[in-house]
Amino acid sequence: FFFQAEDGIRDAQESRGLGDVYKRQVFGGRVHRPNIEKIFYIPQRPYLPHGTLRDQIIYPHAKLHMLRKKVNDQELLRILETVQLAYLVEREGGFDAVNDWNDVLSGGEKQRIAMARLFYHRPDFAILDECTSAVSVDVEHILYTHCKETGITLFTVSHRHTLFKFHDFRLKFDGEGNWSFEKLIHDA
Repeated sequence: FFFQAEDGIRDAQESRGLGDVYKRQVFGGRVHRPNIEKIFYIPQRPYLPHGTLRDQIIYPHAKLHMLRKKVNDQELLRILETVQLAYLVEREGGFDAVNDWNDVLSGGEKQRIAMARLFYHRPDFAILDECTSAVSVDVEHILYTHCKETGITLFTVSHRHTLFKFHDFRLKFDGEGNWSFEKLIHDA
């Protein structure tokens, strides 16, 4: 699903709009929410905890939990390669390097760290809230392609039309209380 609002409409308005859609259109049935471990949320400005480079990728897990999952630093390096951040390992002094990551990383690097976190956790569903707004379109394409290849179902909030091709449906808000829902048609 792709959630889109006209330029200038804030996320809070989109959220209220979703509630409106539900109230007006859902007359019966059941809504099922997957187990919380199967859902991952990435905001536009991800939280970066105090800790190592490794901690940034595996958050909220600790290294011991990572090892219990049978994930090692080589796997983390592969994830960083996927998000185009492998250079951070050398630049920052390895996975055990501790830094003030909010100051050290650019906006695009922070957003790609959050995507690395997504690929480490491998949820069934991801809610992506403007999470690639500071990333170039070509890198964004790589990230979303990898999400699709790994079978992550995406719920994206964005203004970028370039992301349509990664979604099957679009829910669009106009800021006046109106909305439209449509199936997205993709060229083969």
